Amino acid sequence: MAGHIQDRWYKTETDTDGKTVRVKTDRHGTGMRYRARYIGPDGTEKSKSFPDGQKRLAEKWLSGIEADMTRGQYIDPRAGRLTVRQHAERWLASLSMDPGTFVSTEQRIRLHVLPHLGSRSLDSLRPIHIREWLRKLEDGGVAAAYQRVIFANLNALLAAAVDDRLIPHNPCRSSSARAPKLEPRRIVPWRPERVLAVRAAVPERYRAMVDLAGGCGMRQGEVLGLAVDDVDFVGGVVHIVRQVKLIAGKQVFALPKGGKTRTVPLPESVARALETHIAQYPPTAVTLPWRSVDGSPVTASVLFRNAEGRAVNRVVFNERAWRPALDRAGIPRGRGNGMHALRHFYASVLLDAGENIKALSEYLGHHDPGFTLRTYTHLMPGSEKRTREAVNRAFEEGSKTDDGPTTAQGA
Repeated sequence: MAGHIQDRWYKTETDTDGKTVRVKTDRHGTGMRYRARYIGPDGTEKSKSFPDGQKRLAEKWLSGIEADMTRGQYIDPRAGRLTVRQHAERWLASLSMDPGTFVSTEQRIRLHVLPHLGSRSLDSLRPIHIREWLRKLEDGGVAAAYQRVIFANLNALLAAAVDDRLIPHNPCRSSSARAPKLEPRRIVPWRPERVLAVRAAVPERYRAMVDLAGGCGMRQGEVLGLAVDDVDFVGGVVHIVRQVKLIAGKQVFALPKGGKTRTVPLPESVARALETHIAQYPPTAVTLPWRSVDGSPVTASVLFRNAEGRAVNRVVFNERAWRPALDRAGIPRGRGNGMHALRHFYASVLLDAGENIKALSEYLGHHDPGFTLRTYTHLMPGSEKRTREAVNRAFEEGSKTDDGPTTAQGA
């Protein structure tokens, strides 16, 4: 057995006859009697105390420590004494990710995790604490979809604590601690007349944004970051290589979502709209930091600028241009009617025209065609009519030969 069990109530002495005898210590009858002691992998002594009558329990605990060391699964019992707040600070400082994602993650941890769980030690966290925390989020009016994102952040934080050998288990992985399920929501794409109504209602300098989003499936940030050099009018394509992001309220240039650049077809109608826009509002160079607010400056001749000649701030655009346009077009504000609705319109048009999911996924810049399929499968044209027509043609053609379906039935 690794280490040994110390009995604090008795000690061994040698009497005058040279015999070894056990005598009571000054601590006899008070405090914890047994102390299990061992040397940890870091070379320092560790210990845990047990009361009178629990020597076997102390031996069992020490045996478990030895087994964990042998299997390489040892966790320092004191490591879990870190609070969630202390671990969160170290975890956040160690992250290497997109600056915008980092800011959002830090904000969710700071505002929604630490106020409820920050003072609790890691080793004291149990699934019930996770369930109680989720209930507080729900009672506080946090939307289910946002709860899931916050839960995912906490799950990652605690998974790192397991990897770092601070705790043996992640309470977020318990079968009883689950993020809320989302209500299934089918996307209802806009009709062409709604797209045209909004286009007519937005300020003239922004109308071509509607054409790009609805005609090329671009995200809002990608439209705002599109430069004149990214548009190949001769080749009939648009190269989507950057977006304008907001990080802590400040604009930066960055790669498109997921760091994935792409090239999409440029329809002639969108090309004409862009040519008209460029003639009225010639592109000018805009300089923004790259990727983070303190990143290296990058200059691009973006197609869309505000009245002051600066890059368009999406928050300002949504508040002063997009939402008033919805009002003028008689479209309710709210979920499903943001500028992202134009991407759904684009997807519905392509699927209705028979475009395949793989191509649509590439045009939309999705990470996986499966995600595209799950999102838009209900928009795909029904196959019943095509099936009936295909079978009818096969039988009609077969009946004109000697070995068609009619012959087979008589065999």
